[in-house]
Amino acid sequence: MAGMDLQKRSRPVAIAPVPPHRTGAIDVALMPYACQTCAKRKVKCDKASPTCSGCRKGKLECLYRKSRPQYRKRKLSGDLCEKLARYEHILQQHGLLEAVASPSAGETPPSQELISLRWADPETARNGKLLVGQGKSRYIYSNFWRNLEDDELQHASDEEEEDNQAVSHVASGPLTGAFMGYQQSLFTYHPTHVQAMILWENHIENVEPLCKIIHIPSTRKMIQMASQQPEIISKTDEYLLFAIYHFAVFSMTEEDCVEKLGQSRATLLQRYHFATRQALVNASFLKTTEMSVLQSLVLFILPCRHFYDSHTYWILTGVAVRIAQRMGLHRDGEKLGLSPFDVQMRRRLFYQLLPLDGNASVLSGTGISVMPDAWDTQPPLNINDDQIWPGMTETPQEQSGATDMIFCLSRACIGRFFTKATRPADDAAPWQFKDYPNAELAIMDAERQVEEKYIRYCDIVNPLHFLTIGLARSGITAMRVRTKLPKVRNQTATDAEMKELFYLAQKIMDTDAATCTNTGLRKYRWHVRPFFLWGLWDSMIFVLTSLWKRLSLLSPAETEIAWSQVEQVYNNHDELLNSRRALHVAFGRLTVKAWDTHRLPSRGVLEPAFITTLRSQRKRKSLNSSASPLDRNTDTMTPPIEPSPASDANASSDTPSVGVNLDIDSDFSLAAADWMFWDQLIRDYQTQDDS
Repeated sequence: MAGMDLQKRSRPVAIAPVPPHRTGAIDVALMPYACQTCAKRKVKCDKASPTCSGCRKGKLECLYRKSRPQYRKRKLSGDLCEKLARYEHILQQHGLLEAVASPSAGETPPSQELISLRWADPETARNGKLLVGQGKSRYIYSNFWRNLEDDELQHASDEEEEDNQAVSHVASGPLTGAFMGYQQSLFTYHPTHVQAMILWENHIENVEPLCKIIHIPSTRKMIQMASQQPEIISKTDEYLLFAIYHFAVFSMTEEDCVEKLGQSRATLLQRYHFATRQALVNASFLKTTEMSVLQSLVLFILPCRHFYDSHTYWILTGVAVRIAQRMGLHRDGEKLGLSPFDVQMRRRLFYQLLPLDGNASVLSGTGISVMPDAWDTQPPLNINDDQIWPGMTETPQEQSGATDMIFCLSRACIGRFFTKATRPADDAAPWQFKDYPNAELAIMDAERQVEEKYIRYCDIVNPLHFLTIGLARSGITAMRVRTKLPKVRNQTATDAEMKELFYLAQKIMDTDAATCTNTGLRKYRWHVRPFFLWGLWDSMIFVLTSLWKRLSLLSPAETEIAWSQVEQVYNNHDELLNSRRALHVAFGRLTVKAWDTHRLPSRGVLEPAFITTLRSQRKRKSLNSSASPLDRNTDTMTPPIEPSPASDANASSDTPSVGVNLDIDSDFSLAAADWMFWDQLIRDYQTQDDS
């Protein structure tokens, strides 16, 4: 009997569908979806209408929600088809979409070339260039580097590698020490309290107005305490201290260092360069999410462009960018619900990282890692440091007028327009215009904004304001130069347009000369010394190519004026003569070619000293003598001679002095010279010569 019961239970049983509910003799219909009450209670609904069994038993209100209507896909209109075709064309131009055999139905070729602040060749922009040889390879994506002659590029790259091997000892660069993980005490490297305050005052006078990374009131309190008791400070505060000391010495002249600190500039740079780098390792910066560590890292990287080769420098800036992204600096802090103080400090730091990364990318020949459409951080407010403080709860009131932020904000204002010129808008390609009048209207809008918000409040007697005016107005002029360059490249520019472009280029060169010769800008010489104006590279190259190939456009008097401007640029920026960077070498070769076309031996034209120097450099096989002394002596994790607390001497007596021509550029480089454009133009001229 038990076996029969088991056999019966093992048989499959047919499950009948739930019969419709009946109330009396009336059938109850079933709904295709559950009622809202059962859905909220997350219980099974029998979908009976008008009231399901669950709601009936619980004496609950039973409501059925209507399903959403199913919308049919709308056919693409003619305008949408045209937009789609245009998007496909843009993607194909940039190598992001394979070209099809036949165009889309709505695709029509553009009736005229759009005006843009950028020039790009779709064929060369699709892929980079790979240098291969002797078991090594190097990828080049930058327009300028990519279009240099292969042998010249390989030669320049080999020279840089040989130079790096010559200066490397135990370990090169701060990243090596970070990976190796060793730390050491820096107690004996701290200056005295008096020296620390001298360095701090020089930093806030020479550096901070152009950077605005730290909050001066709160940092001053920390330095006053830490410089008297360095043994009790944290590793993060110690890193910030040495970054400030290092940058302060970098901004000072040899005379200032000897007079105020009693030591040579080279000795102090070597001392604090090593201490800052070791403090960076001690603070475990690769794992950090602390704001002060990233501030210190940026302050350390800013003056180090000439201390490291361009590839190491690019990697260092990339590390800073990655740390910033990990901390979310690319997202506006106000949207993240942060305090008003943190919002402003994060904005300030991020807007210093943008030009830093852009400049390093141009120098190393790689793409910009912080793409314009990958961040939404707003510019910082136009306020002074005393208007914000840690712990504040209300957003400070922005001022209308000149504040401590005027230089950085005017640079950011122009930089955002240049960024807009390279980023895709919501429904269009990168910032482009139908014709020159439309382009001029957009530039006039940028000019109006920067003039009304900042320039109108500047006092030309104030050195910082003078620098702000020069930077902002050169940026506006550079925009106008960029919109006219495509016609030069396409050889469709008229003589009148070439003359107008020549005038704009000379205007930027005159602005550069005015800033370099202004004695009031002596404290900002570290920033003015290298090319810091927008459009200066474009202007110089256009003037030189005009002197080389378009002499018929210029009268003899205009030619002489142009050459005097070129000579003044070389005199004001001696890195053009001393630097080994391939970018500067190629620029020097263009200058010599232009001069050889200009000079007339029969008329007794004397060769300027800068031409003679460039010509002699071309004949040298090695440029080791022009390398920075700091490259040869301090680009290593090996510490200098251990200082004694009494003498505070940390360098050998034969340490050569470091000149004030150490290179740094902290401006937006998103709109730097389009090297592919200029190199292609030069190559066209060379082809004409060979034919």
